[in-house]
Amino acid sequence: MKIIKSITYISILSMGLFSCQKSTQKALPTVQKIKTKTGSFLEMQPNPLADLPKLSNTDLQSKQQLIFDFYNKNWKNNMNGSFLVAQNGQIIFEKYDGFADYELQKSITPQTPLHIASVSKVLTATLILKLIDQKKLALDQKVNTLFNLFPYPEITIKTLLNHRSGLRNYAYFTAEKGIWDKHKILTNQDILDILIHKNIQLEFPTDSRFSYCNTNYALLALVIEKITGLTYADAMNKMLFKPLQMKNTYVFDYQKDKDTATPSYKGNFRKVGLDYLDGIYGDKNIFSTPRDLLQLDLARRSPNFVHQNLQEAIYRGYSYENRGAKNYGLGIRMIEWTTGETPFYFHNGWWHGSTSSFITLGKENVTIISLSNKFNHETYKVKYIATYFGDYPFKIKDSLE
Repeated sequence: MKIIKSITYISILSMGLFSCQKSTQKALPTVQKIKTKTGSFLEMQPNPLADLPKLSNTDLQSKQQLIFDFYNKNWKNNMNGSFLVAQNGQIIFEKYDGFADYELQKSITPQTPLHIASVSKVLTATLILKLIDQKKLALDQKVNTLFNLFPYPEITIKTLLNHRSGLRNYAYFTAEKGIWDKHKILTNQDILDILIHKNIQLEFPTDSRFSYCNTNYALLALVIEKITGLTYADAMNKMLFKPLQMKNTYVFDYQKDKDTATPSYKGNFRKVGLDYLDGIYGDKNIFSTPRDLLQLDLARRSPNFVHQNLQEAIYRGYSYENRGAKNYGLGIRMIEWTTGETPFYFHNGWWHGSTSSFITLGKENVTIISLSNKFNHETYKVKYIATYFGDYPFKIKDSLE
């Protein structure tokens, strides 16, 4: 019987209690400034939350025990991925278990990049928001001012970010007869060309309601390329990954990475193959690690991230046509409790066999990240960990998937 190897960066005592290793107490790496075509991207402090207090040993051990118990209840013997919880920039718990490559019996480690699926939208939105903050782009700017012949005059950068554009999902309209040859890898530019030349109708009038749509973020990736003069991958690398020292994060390139990227699996460890949609980026196709995504979350909470008005716009709901607590801001999902509790901010993802969850609790300065390359729904259950830090009234019947 093969034993799944695991790496846990906390010391677990024989009775199940554990104390934090020195490695979890270290400050996060200094974020360096770089120059790009659009100027200095992030003028970050070495750690934006460095002035916040460390958890007391008692509080630390209490939180670790709660999370350890959560892990044992939900993931024991079933995890294949990576999982991290941090507060005030301090890693409380992290766990890496299972196989990056099942056939080669290659274990997942803290440095193993996994496909983060739609959590990629958070990163795409981050770069768009920085360009807006630097006045290289406007939130209400019409997309047809950037792309000639773009046939939807009311669509703006904002309605792409908050999924109110009315565009249809490219996975659906490219599957229709006569639109695209599925033997060819689809690109972002192909999507734009199809929208311009193939008379693809909107699903609904722009800004009349919400509909989550990957096409929005595939187009935002093209906006990044248009404004910066760089490829999306180069822009993300030079303007986000390098300054935040996200050393194990990259944008998947179908031609270069299809044979080397960490594969994904069905629940029975049958490898999921790639298809004609795997060349699209912006909505997906970023590989990363929990530690790198923690760096991103800390940077987004910095007062230097964007101006206050734009920061408030990110975490505001835009879609109230239907009753309910769920909403979407600018690149982030949210639950706005009708009973008045603190809103819950997150983004989940699913692509092929990969699942992901990115949770950011600004009030409590907590980051919760789970990634898996073997399909399962347990990835999304990390939302319940929020209840250990604040007043988040989750019930078992709730679903954020």
